[in-house]
Amino acid sequence: MFRTTLVTVVFALILPHALPAVSPALPEEAIVRNSVQANERDWQAEPEFSYSETVKDGTGAKTYEVVMLDGSPYQRLLKVNGVALSAKEQEREQQKFQDEAAKRRGQSRSARARRIAAYQKDRRHDHVLMQQLTNAFTFQLAGQEKLSGRDVYHLRAVPRNGYKPPNMESRVLTGMKGQMWIDTQSFQWVKVMAEVIRPVHMEGFLATVDPGTFFELEKTPVTQQIWLPSHFRVQSQSKILGAFSHRTYEDDTWSDYRRNSGGR
Repeated sequence: MFRTTLVTVVFALILPHALPAVSPALPEEAIVRNSVQANERDWQAEPEFSYSETVKDGTGAKTYEVVMLDGSPYQRLLKVNGVALSAKEQEREQQKFQDEAAKRRGQSRSARARRIAAYQKDRRHDHVLMQQLTNAFTFQLAGQEKLSGRDVYHLRAVPRNGYKPPNMESRVLTGMKGQMWIDTQSFQWVKVMAEVIRPVHMEGFLATVDPGTFFELEKTPVTQQIWLPSHFRVQSQSKILGAFSHRTYEDDTWSDYRRNSGGR
């Protein structure tokens, strides 16, 4: 679902606000552990849904319908900068969809397996960061409050001393801290915010992720038990080869979740 490289840090956490500490109804570790279990269910269920996605960056905004097509997602363009495509453009996008559907139906067994494997690899790549959440951070309960009409636990997170990232991608967690708001009933993430607080060198990419990098994630219920992303905003600031600055910004929203039909 998330196509931005920095989205893989979505399971990390941002600078805490000054809030009074309170006696927790549950230990912080139990709250976070339950939230990770809830997010695991969401991650497993995500491919069962189609949705609308709007991507905004420095070039403008595009809205897509995203559907599962024979085992992997397909994006069909719907709008550009909030304006619906013309009838001719819609016909062209429909033809592209039909052509892709025919192409996938005609793939050999090995080609189909490679396509689906590449999609699953991307999903697992993003998922590693969530799995590292409880290992990478120390959590403190700042309090209980209301957010988006829900009762939530508000937690602060700071890097855990002695944490050893299992892979290169997880290294970014060592330079982050943040906040998360967890629904007290479902233990779902209502909101997560994070920022890089010290430079993190990514050896395999010959790059350094710098302070000024941040993200914000919000989730929404799509069934009684499954929550999926509704908004994600990310800004990355990095240096390539120690000299060339690189900045990106993206703001994504998701809506109209519905379970996939048998024909797709």
